[in-house]
Amino acid sequence: MKTQIIEELGQGGILLPTLVAEGLAANDRIKVRMSALQAAAHHAREPDRPASDLSVESQIAGIAPAAIATLISGAHMVGQDRVAAPNLAKLMKEIQDDAGAMIRAVVAGAPDEGRKVTTRLDTIRGAGLLDATSEIELARIARLTGVTDSTGDSLHRMVMDLHKKLNVLAASCSEEVLDGAHVFGLHGEDRSAVEAFMKGLNQTRGLKFNHPGLDTMATRSGGRLLIQNDIGTTDAHVVVIAVKKHAVTVTYTDVHLARAEFFISLFDGFEATWSGLDRHTAAGLGEDNSFYLVTGQFQAKHAADRNEFLAAVGAALVFLIDWNKARKLLRTWVAKDDAARILEWAARHRIGHRGFLELGGNELLGSAVRNAAPSRIGFGERLDQALGRSAAIDFLKAALRASTEALLAGRSVRTVRDQIEADLVRHLDRVDGALLAAVLRQVGLAHDLVTAIARHIAALRTGQPADGTLLAGRCAAIEQKADRIALESRNEVDRLDARPVIGQLIGRAEEAIDELEQAAFVASLLPARTDPALLASLAELCAVAATAAETAANGVAAAIDVPEGRRIDSEDALAAVTRLIDAEHAADTKERATTTLVFRGGYDVATSLSVLELARAMERATDRFAAFGHLLRRHIMIDLAA
Repeated sequence: MKTQIIEELGQGGILLPTLVAEGLAANDRIKVRMSALQAAAHHAREPDRPASDLSVESQIAGIAPAAIATLISGAHMVGQDRVAAPNLAKLMKEIQDDAGAMIRAVVAGAPDEGRKVTTRLDTIRGAGLLDATSEIELARIARLTGVTDSTGDSLHRMVMDLHKKLNVLAASCSEEVLDGAHVFGLHGEDRSAVEAFMKGLNQTRGLKFNHPGLDTMATRSGGRLLIQNDIGTTDAHVVVIAVKKHAVTVTYTDVHLARAEFFISLFDGFEATWSGLDRHTAAGLGEDNSFYLVTGQFQAKHAADRNEFLAAVGAALVFLIDWNKARKLLRTWVAKDDAARILEWAARHRIGHRGFLELGGNELLGSAVRNAAPSRIGFGERLDQALGRSAAIDFLKAALRASTEALLAGRSVRTVRDQIEADLVRHLDRVDGALLAAVLRQVGLAHDLVTAIARHIAALRTGQPADGTLLAGRCAAIEQKADRIALESRNEVDRLDARPVIGQLIGRAEEAIDELEQAAFVASLLPARTDPALLASLAELCAVAATAAETAANGVAAAIDVPEGRRIDSEDALAAVTRLIDAEHAADTKERATTTLVFRGGYDVATSLSVLELARAMERATDRFAAFGHLLRRHIMIDLAA
């Protein structure tokens, strides 16, 4: 039990059973150690006689037998009246510690008696009888271990008196185990509250795995039920819950402010009020002798509501064990706030982080990176930089879930590593998919350009108003937007070390857009009275270019889904590649037909040049889409091979 922090909180009454148990154990130890002092004195005076064997007594008292045997067998006289022995000073200190443990229990249960016996011990110390030295006088051993002493009090007599008082206290707080909680002095109405708290605690207790902690004690003190849980191993990490009828007060201490805030966040579903996180100091607690204290108040209308809150508190405690360790680990892979959010998600979904830490934590992630993405994620690079923030958070949540489920099911670490590596590969594939989505936006803008040109030509064919300046301005704006997408996408390809073929796809799409923007500019210069035959031929060429843009978009959309193992998507994507090549051939034919009309028609220079330049720009755009198709096929084949 964490006696110091409990006493700091003014809840010392709950410590009594443990203190009594510790005092009784100390009584067993101190008697063995006083016997060892007597045996050492006998052996020093009569070294030829066999040394006393206290191995059985030592084992029963929880003392290493070898240490006692070494002290006794190594004892020897120094002069006429002094004894020297190995580790004698250590033994004398341990005797003082045992006496102190016995007195602490008596002080907690019977303060007046405790003060009296404390004075007795101070007197014995003041006489120098317990000085931790490497040599001791025979007379001092006799005074310490004797039951009566005409010259003053005896340590042995004091220990005997303490033992009697401890037995009385032990009888007054006879213990019962209630659903795993050590309880004493409960009233009938207390039992349901303890059972509710333990129900929640036991629902999640298994998620601590091999970590110590979560021991619970409950008692009635000061007219209310007190429930105490030690949580983990940190001295100042404890929760004390006071229950009075339907009112619950939670007093929580922690050396980590962030973890205390996390604890409070887990109860946002209850109408509880929480005090500010006050900073307190106490020697020996925390790195700088400080800890944080928070108090929560919950007033229930019915016992059922009270018990629901108690169960929630009990269920939350396991997620505090090693929380800061897990947070520090996750912060090496994602941002600080996101690390805390992942741990909160894990707690709310009853997954936790202890399984992840138990299986290696950082090594699990490092192994996944080394094996699945050595060239994609650099040493020391955060996952949110490599995968993007959302994907990195999803991946780490999956890693925590996989670790916990594997430990609960008894699966091997190797299985978990394989699962995490496979999940990392899937997330990297999704990164490629996100980049392809940017390519898809580019192709969509290319289609917008073709559509604008086709509408302008259609207006000229039907004699409707056709504003060439408006066409050129709109298409220039579309091309600039496409340039920004291409620039951002290239930066992402470089940053994420994505497949080079994705960067090449971005380049081909950009080239097609440049050709189409040039075509739009030329189209804006077409004479208003251009021959309908020429306009019809150009309209057919626009239809082919529009088909190419649509086919490229369909192919990219299908390619995005190929890594998910969808065979039909790979078939659709490869079919799109074939159609892009067919479109390029069709555009060649249409461009030559348009050129033939120009050369045989005897048109003026402005008409001839504008029609020829427009046709050639459209045909070059379909060439770029055909090259785009070849690259898309290469990308798909990489996924299929994987």
